[in-house]
Amino acid sequence: MTRDGTAGRDDDTAGRGEKAGRGDRGDIADRAHLDEVLRRFYTAAFADPLIGPYFDTTDLDVHLPRIGDFWERALFRTAGYRRDAFAPHAALHLAAPLTAEHFGRWVQLWHATVDGLHQGPNAERAKAQGERIALAMLRRLNGRDADTTGEGPGFVPLAALTLRAAAA
Repeated sequence: MTRDGTAGRDDDTAGRGEKAGRGDRGDIADRAHLDEVLRRFYTAAFADPLIGPYFDTTDLDVHLPRIGDFWERALFRTAGYRRDAFAPHAALHLAAPLTAEHFGRWVQLWHATVDGLHQGPNAERAKAQGERIALAMLRRLNGRDADTTGEGPGFVPLAALTLRAAAA
């Protein structure tokens, strides 16, 4: 399988579900929708100049079922995910530190992917959960007082997410 997950597809719908192809942006309703979001997200993440290098050794055939289990549990309260989500990020951080800018870019791509495919309560919950995960990972890797401002172009500071969460 290629990094964009299109191997074996002989039509122009690779990476798109039936509904997305028809322009229907209903809510994230099931695992198939999550898989579609994740495939589209990782296509963008692999291509991103800031966070793409962190995914250089990612095998989508291995990663997508695992991360799909994670998001299915986060959104639908299933019991399928039983791994340590922090450990791979800690290993990446040791090799090349992950900063607020990296996590902020991840959040941007996650929001854009979810918004491009779905709308509704589960889509909003997926975005909010992504924000919480990004902040928690940043703080766990860099300390509770980690800088959440970031400085890169087109970057939404994670500090803004903290403020939004406090206002909610």
